Amino acid sequence: MQQSSSRLLEVDGLTVQVATPVGARTVVAGLSFRLDRGKTLCIAGESGSGKSMTALSLMQLLPKPMARLAGGSARLAGRDILALPEAEMRQVRGRHIGMIFQEPMTSLNPILSIGRQLGGAVSAHGAISVQTVRRRAVELLDQVQIPEPERRLRQYPHELSGGMRQRVVIAMALAQNPEILIADEPSTALDVTVQAQILALIRKLQVDRGISVLLITHDMGVVAEMADDVLVMQHGRMVEHSPVGVIFSTPRDDYTKRLLAAVPRLGEMKGTSQPKRILERQRLDRPARQGNGPLVEVNDLTVRFDIKGGILQRPVRRVHAVEGISFAIQPGETLSLVGESGCGKSTTGKALLNLIPWQGEIRVTGRPTKGLRARAMRPILRDVQMIFQDPYASLDPRMRVGDLVAEPLVIHGLAEGSELTDRVAYLFRRVGLSPDQMCRYPHEFSGGQRQRICIARALSLSPKLIVADESVAALDVSIQAQVLDLLQDIQDETAISYLFISHDMAVVEQISHRVAVMYMGRFVEMGSRTQIFENPQHRYTRKLMEAVPVADPSLPRRAFVEKAEDLPSSTHTLDYVPPRQNVRDIGGGHLVWAPASG
Repeated sequence: MQQSSSRLLEVDGLTVQVATPVGARTVVAGLSFRLDRGKTLCIAGESGSGKSMTALSLMQLLPKPMARLAGGSARLAGRDILALPEAEMRQVRGRHIGMIFQEPMTSLNPILSIGRQLGGAVSAHGAISVQTVRRRAVELLDQVQIPEPERRLRQYPHELSGGMRQRVVIAMALAQNPEILIADEPSTALDVTVQAQILALIRKLQVDRGISVLLITHDMGVVAEMADDVLVMQHGRMVEHSPVGVIFSTPRDDYTKRLLAAVPRLGEMKGTSQPKRILERQRLDRPARQGNGPLVEVNDLTVRFDIKGGILQRPVRRVHAVEGISFAIQPGETLSLVGESGCGKSTTGKALLNLIPWQGEIRVTGRPTKGLRARAMRPILRDVQMIFQDPYASLDPRMRVGDLVAEPLVIHGLAEGSELTDRVAYLFRRVGLSPDQMCRYPHEFSGGQRQRICIARALSLSPKLIVADESVAALDVSIQAQVLDLLQDIQDETAISYLFISHDMAVVEQISHRVAVMYMGRFVEMGSRTQIFENPQHRYTRKLMEAVPVADPSLPRRAFVEKAEDLPSSTHTLDYVPPRQNVRDIGGGHLVWAPASG
């Protein structure tokens, strides 16, 4: 009887189908599990395995008529919530089950203030006075460790960092004191330090409120850090369901074993000097290929954006996004940029392709790019391609994905007819997709599949440099490992170079020749992969590595940090003069930067 009372949610035979041109396809097949009070159940698996569909089914939020519940039950306190009519289900959402959706920016209305949106969640199930709603909203923002909550209520989503937006979404999910919190990839798009804060925050709220958590993730490090029990899914079916310690120590299913084997672990490259794939090919002493000179040279790159205000819309403040950085990339070399959100990584990548205004000097294969118009940039863009951070925003929703991958080849006149079709089919196979999928549209793919389409598009012109902006952040660990292997195989075959932008330190360790650590628009440390990961000199570099989740549930779980640490603002007055920096050469090209003030 005591065991039965601990069961909060019991799911039995959950089945979901989606409509396709060739008939209904089952995406969740007969799934059964239970969620106990005060416990965390993690649902893990690859993109498209049915994790998010399971969560949406429990909330009766399946995208209709494309998807439908085909069978099963989900009993919450003895009541089957899957059989409830919409009017009754609205009382369950928020009051009994809160949900954190995968992408905070799309979960928040861009034209409503944080106060309006959070207030709506507070008052969703009853009439409450304006004063009470505001007081409760402030309390919620304070509970999720957002500083200056009164001021944040007046702000809009675009004025907050990614970590702050995720905290607001968590606050909205907790507004009605639910018994269950469903968190769908709550930390995927966040850098490692903010991810650590968010995960610790969820654990603290779970302890303080006694709620149960259904956590959906593809990050096995997050699973090890958060789960009591783990349910592994593949192709819509459960392949294994065990306590977290059993999953990591003695996995039974081959698929679970492959997932764990694909997890990048920080420190596993210790004592080696080459990226992982080259080591696997037993080319231990092979350096990055050297040409007649650097493929890319960047000197004193500076990017600043004016913020306009007043009736005449004149500049009133200035964002110092990138401040005087310099670097070079050799043929066949991978230079990784790491750092927290807002430090200038993506801005640096966009400057290389002339997508934003910048100051300084950039040369690609010896050709200066400053001031070039679109037509003059075209030959350079054939050599330099970019994989953008958001795969869905990178793909035209009105075009078939095969046409999207073919488009660069058409623009540059490199292929047509059957040759074009064969080339696109080859690219699809290289990134782990089927040529049969070429006729689909972007919305018909999972997030990880869309990112692979973007990678295929970037590879279509056989460029000399790819700027990969968080190119594997949206991928589950097994597909991530495949894509990283693919990128390194192509580099080994063609001497292509990468500017690899990432917040995942374990991935960076596997793929890099050199690493530059960015903080507030500057490099604070630069050196070889061995130097940065085995002998970090700057405290910020050490902070980034300490925040990486470790895929080992036997280790103590990190304590909650009482106050969230956000990056200092990079917005300053127009007369602000950035401080000079000293450079300390540790030896062997290992450079550490520090402010002149010490």
